Amino acid sequence: MDYDIKYKDFRQEVRSFCEEKIAPLAAEVDREQFYSQDIHKAIQDKGWWGTTVPKEYGGLGHSTVEYAILTEEISRVCGSTGLTFAAHNSLGTWPILTFGNDEQRRKYLTAAAEKGSLIAFGLTEPEAGSDAGGTRSRAELKGDEYLINGTKCWITSANVCDYAIITARTDDQGGVHGISSFVVEKGMPGFTAGKKENKMGCRGSNTAFLHFDDLKVPVGHRLGEEGQGFKQFMITLDGGRISIGAMAIGLAEAALETAVKYTDSRIQFGKPISRHQAVQFKLADMATRVETARLLMYKTAWMKDNKVPYTKESAMCKLYASEVANFCTYQAIQLLGAVGYTDRYPAERYYRDMKLCEIGEGTSEIQRIVISREVLREYTKAAK
Repeated sequence: MDYDIKYKDFRQEVRSFCEEKIAPLAAEVDREQFYSQDIHKAIQDKGWWGTTVPKEYGGLGHSTVEYAILTEEISRVCGSTGLTFAAHNSLGTWPILTFGNDEQRRKYLTAAAEKGSLIAFGLTEPEAGSDAGGTRSRAELKGDEYLINGTKCWITSANVCDYAIITARTDDQGGVHGISSFVVEKGMPGFTAGKKENKMGCRGSNTAFLHFDDLKVPVGHRLGEEGQGFKQFMITLDGGRISIGAMAIGLAEAALETAVKYTDSRIQFGKPISRHQAVQFKLADMATRVETARLLMYKTAWMKDNKVPYTKESAMCKLYASEVANFCTYQAIQLLGAVGYTDRYPAERYYRDMKLCEIGEGTSEIQRIVISREVLREYTKAAK
């Protein structure tokens, strides 16, 4: 299922590693709901926490296409690890690389690449979810420090991260232009994480609230200029949607593989159920959708690497891939029947993990709004 021979060996190398180091722990990680330090270290040994970080900062300098393959293959064996990996790289290291100064890059990107330091992304708030411009956290400049107060919710790696990039309002009159972004560090007085959430899926990926109570942050921790935070985070989410698309494809691929193996061994009416046309049609639909989603992911990743505007395509990638994951994981359980409803097979875990892809980094409804706006803009411009 590889489209470019250039990445065939790379994908196989990644897959072999994931099956050896991550897959054996995936069920336990989900069942016991813990963040595996063994998996974290194994990924660090490969240098993947700095996969897209440039080599000058200690990273591997991988392309977005290579990063998407990594995310897909990790998610194929463990959705929890795939989510943590995606959030750290696309939402954590990337905005520092893109909007930070050299001092910030050398400090935080080098720590991520060489030490495996996790970086969280704090945008969502209790009253600012899909309406990200409704940010209420405040950052008041006092001399050479900002005093930050507020709360972020549903933050991936909240309890296990070393750093977090957050938004806070620095100007009440500026609307979305009054929001700035900052890098904050665990251990700073006033920065705490809440209780780990008990989630439906991706249970081994740590999710919790972040709280800021008179958190003093030096001016040098601000990313870019004041008022640029909302714009920075929206640009970041464009890239993040590629990784959620890749995660969804990994889960869909895993569901397809499980369904193929099971139906080829399950005997009913004197033959494997994979020989029955009704089953074959389901497998055909699953395989076709996975292929289509992966092609869209490759295209979008290529566009990002080549600096071609990709807002519409990234929303399409996330929307379509997440709905493909929904379809494939659902069909896998249906094909496995009663046993698919139990934890004897990983199909039910894939189904639970998949749902995050339709919610995180913008719901499917938000993706449709983004896509429609871009389509209307393109056609309006063409008509003039």
